[in-house]
Amino acid sequence: MTAVAEIKNLRVEIDGRAVVDGVDLRVLPGTVTALVGASGSGKTTTGLALLGEYPAGALVSGDVRAPDGPVGYVPQHPAAVLNPARRVGALLRDVARAQVRHLPRRERRAALRERVLRALALARLPDAETMLRRYPHQLSGGQQQRVVLAQALLLGAEVVVADEPTTGQDPSTKRGIVEQLAALAREGIAVVLLSHDLDVVRALADEVLVMRDGHVVESAPPERLWRAPRHPWTAELLASGSGATRVEPVSEGAATLEVGLLTARHGRTAVLRLPGLTLRPGACLAVVGRSGSGKTTLGRCLAGLHRHHDGEVLLDGVPLPRSLRDRTRQQLAAVQYVFQDARAAFDEHRPVLHQVARTAVRLRGAAEPDALAEALTTLAALGLAEDLVRRRPGALSGGELQRAALARALLARPRVLICDEITSGLDTVTRKGILDTLAALVRDRGDLSLVLITHDPATAALAGRVIALDAGELVEEEGPARRVMTGA
Repeated sequence: MTAVAEIKNLRVEIDGRAVVDGVDLRVLPGTVTALVGASGSGKTTTGLALLGEYPAGALVSGDVRAPDGPVGYVPQHPAAVLNPARRVGALLRDVARAQVRHLPRRERRAALRERVLRALALARLPDAETMLRRYPHQLSGGQQQRVVLAQALLLGAEVVVADEPTTGQDPSTKRGIVEQLAALAREGIAVVLLSHDLDVVRALADEVLVMRDGHVVESAPPERLWRAPRHPWTAELLASGSGATRVEPVSEGAATLEVGLLTARHGRTAVLRLPGLTLRPGACLAVVGRSGSGKTTLGRCLAGLHRHHDGEVLLDGVPLPRSLRDRTRQQLAAVQYVFQDARAAFDEHRPVLHQVARTAVRLRGAAEPDALAEALTTLAALGLAEDLVRRRPGALSGGELQRAALARALLARPRVLICDEITSGLDTVTRKGILDTLAALVRDRGDLSLVLITHDPATAALAGRVIALDAGELVEEEGPARRVMTGA
């Protein structure tokens, strides 16, 4: 079969360091080719090469043969590429208009509508008429992703590059994404899947390329790869799916954090109703539920990022101001939040190291040299080398920035650490390392408590207690993690 796109001996060098070196890739029509590997292994750089996109200042060599038509790209965070001021219908019609210009004027409107509705159907976006009237911010992350995919389909893309499409999605949404990408392949469209989600890769891919440090170390169909991996890194990647050791409270003493009856609102609409919550020193609580269930809203209420709620949040028995703007430095340091979209949480113009160290200076009053030294030690413990973190955020992968965001929060030496899907963009090896690091921190500190907002069962398994939310309501009482996650 003739390849619809092909890469031969690709090398991409940034500041003297090869982020991709000697990569070959053949993309066949109607197939799914998956690139897997650790954060920073070169997956996204390779995928974007099919679009002719490279990091600023990169030295590029090798041969990239892309299709004659456009290549579709579905980014990990689709909201960043959708115009927030325009309705979905207008965004899609803008793209489709060029496809109907050859028709007589009286036929264009009907043809335009037909093309838009067909693209939405192929992108598996139900209730299309309603979606066309909404703005991007009124859609869930999964819906935004489907709109971006519909744009690519309207352009007539023969190849679609999907970058971490299941990141931060609940199991039901993941199944929908798998069906959606499989439907594209059945239409003859080639899909290049960049993913850390090995379950999705195994279910969907026809060919898997395993990358490490910019090189392809192994490639094979998934059935052979899982049965008999030939490279040690592949074996380690496939074998590291087990969760970390469960974290249990060190004592039943006074609560670190207490929440009474809590009702949070967006405008006049109640989006979360929680009867109460207690977090003790050394405890780990997982908050699980489908997208839109209220998990992140709960975390933001605890951190002072969502002030529109009834009910007090107590730290060591003392009420915390609803808004972080009204909290003291000590209170800000005590409750830290690590965001899912780490890239949006960094200033793109300043080196990562200085942004991480700034936390210790601002919230703890540490001297700058001491803060820099502590930041380097913490970043190294999370697998980030000094030469990497001295760069600006644009030079780091999404997974690397997620670990840097965790290091920044840890430099505040918090009492409560709220982690919002922080393992969702990480490969299994790195994820297990992060969870082991968090578990060790809780055990060593004794007074640090974790709140893990997650869709990932392996991450939730770290928690001694789990609560499940649905449509803003508590649907599972607190109980042992295994029972709530498995229904046992």
